[in-house]
Amino acid sequence: MDARIKATAEAATLLFLRQGYARTQITHIANAIGVSVGTIYHDFAGKKEIMHFVLKCTIDPDFINKEFERPITDNLFSDVENEIVALLEQSQNDFAKHLENAAAGYSFEDLISDTFDILARYAVDCLFIEKNQFEFPHLAEHYKAYRRKFLDTMSGYLTIFIKRGTVRPMEHLELTTTLIMETLTWWAMDRRYTSFETSDIPLALAKKICMDNIVSAYKN
Repeated sequence: MDARIKATAEAATLLFLRQGYARTQITHIANAIGVSVGTIYHDFAGKKEIMHFVLKCTIDPDFINKEFERPITDNLFSDVENEIVALLEQSQNDFAKHLENAAAGYSFEDLISDTFDILARYAVDCLFIEKNQFEFPHLAEHYKAYRRKFLDTMSGYLTIFIKRGTVRPMEHLELTTTLIMETLTWWAMDRRYTSFETSDIPLALAKKICMDNIVSAYKN
């Protein structure tokens, strides 16, 4: 792993998520890691290549460990947006698989744990789309559909658990589902990248807090 490439990707990730892709300049990234603008251009052909590199590393965590010719160009990322769309669809299908057998052998605790893990796994891509939806309308369109399906799937699970008697009845199921999702989203995603006060909370502790509070609030 190239330490400077890794540092550039990490700094760019925070900048793209906190202030937006359009407002982030190469100088901002260079200043964040203490190198010259020329050094950044030695490693990457431009800002778009850095952004695609960051997104690709979320799709494939081992990508950052490869050897790259400098500067890294967009030839490596010709289909990255479609890869993200396919990844979101696959994660949604995997998330919904227990509905096929009415969640047999699947519990409310499993649901909350799995939801947290999915949100944490794809936090960078999801937050990037949310924060930069006007610059990337193709991704935004698919992401909105993904979020809708994800909420509908979670609502389906909760309906099963309520009928099963393991989760208490909810007067406003859709709104409560949204509340649970937004709580998990903040702790699994926003806390790590866009919140200045809580980014140092370990991921395992964040998950434990969510599990303890959500399960105790809704389980019968």
